[in-house]
Amino acid sequence: MGMMRRRAFVQGAAIALALSGTRAPAASAGARIVIAGGGFAGSCCALELRRLNSSLRVLLCDAQPHYFSCPMSNEALVGLRSFGSLTLARAGLSAAGVEYVAARVLAIEAAARRVQLTDGTRIAYDRLVVAPGIRLLSGVPEGYDAEAAWDMPHAWEGGAQARRLGQLLAAVPDGGTVAVCVPAGLMRCPPAPYERASLVAQYLRGHRRGCKILIFDSNNHFPRQDVFSAAWEELYPGMIEWLPPADGGAIIRIDARSRTLYSASGSHKVALACVIPPQAPGALALTSGLSSGHGWCPVEPATFESQLLPGVHVIGDACIAGAMPKSASAARAQARQCALAIVASLAGAAPPPPQLASVCYSHVSATSALAIRAEFSLVDAELRQNPALAGAEAVHEASAAQAQEAEDWYRDIRSACFAA
Repeated sequence: MGMMRRRAFVQGAAIALALSGTRAPAASAGARIVIAGGGFAGSCCALELRRLNSSLRVLLCDAQPHYFSCPMSNEALVGLRSFGSLTLARAGLSAAGVEYVAARVLAIEAAARRVQLTDGTRIAYDRLVVAPGIRLLSGVPEGYDAEAAWDMPHAWEGGAQARRLGQLLAAVPDGGTVAVCVPAGLMRCPPAPYERASLVAQYLRGHRRGCKILIFDSNNHFPRQDVFSAAWEELYPGMIEWLPPADGGAIIRIDARSRTLYSASGSHKVALACVIPPQAPGALALTSGLSSGHGWCPVEPATFESQLLPGVHVIGDACIAGAMPKSASAARAQARQCALAIVASLAGAAPPPPQLASVCYSHVSATSALAIRAEFSLVDAELRQNPALAGAEAVHEASAAQAQEAEDWYRDIRSACFAA
């Protein structure tokens, strides 16, 4: 990602007491932008809007006073960092002039240009940005419901699920098998299951004897499979086994009580299973008509305005943005482009051409990581990956240097998205 990765979009603001959100700002205060969802995408967009035009009234609506970071959470699972270090407060946003509203957007009343919150309040807007994140589809695999998810945690949304997986991992006995189950289809942070398998292998190698990790994969290949596989062979020989669909990798049913997984190759009893279910956009995208037949939200690539609901922008994991992955860095890039487009529109100008970038870091051990970088530009009305960069930036091996880059990147994105 180069210069894009190192640039801090927003300087870290001094921590201050959060300002209470005002729900009826004066008309003279400027245009009012409402943002639904306070993850990396929504929070970054809020800060960017304030940076670009400090007269804007920016209201960030999210029921959670803190956000739990999924990036770096695999490290917390195995004790390489604390869970507390992944908890991001909203004080930095408030210090930057973003008005935090402690409620979730329940519905969009597009004709009236207002949103309804879970507490019954309605807020009018001049522009609306929706960053609903993902929802995890219940019942897939068969038997995987909320109760089963507590015994076979996905840990794909952070918080209690991540802590639970860490607790269960610590209880795996000598000789135990840990399963990581990967769904088919689009998902948040596609390399993350394989990073998780790597760090679990390191943890078990240091704390247990004779353990094994099975990756049950519903896909025929995975990101940078060559680099991961080489690292596993070097660092954890014979410990990690990847099973594609042809080898029974697609899990079709689970029995959480007996810790048994079922695939075309038969039953597999394990000591611990991390079952990651299929994913779709957050509920607001579905109920408000922002998602299409394939389940995700199509947007205009230069503005991130919805193709299905005019006047509403969708950013982050929920949107379909050409070849861009679903990742925190992609969310950050989309948030900035969306903010630039909104400010331009309010000034009666055209949006700037999108020049977007993303990077995904994956640790294969405590001290070694790989990076997957990409840049995207508008070609024939679609966001396409720059093929020249893809070849030049291809990662051929994991390294300590990239592990340090990951630390630098994480500090930078916390600042850019949360002023933390």
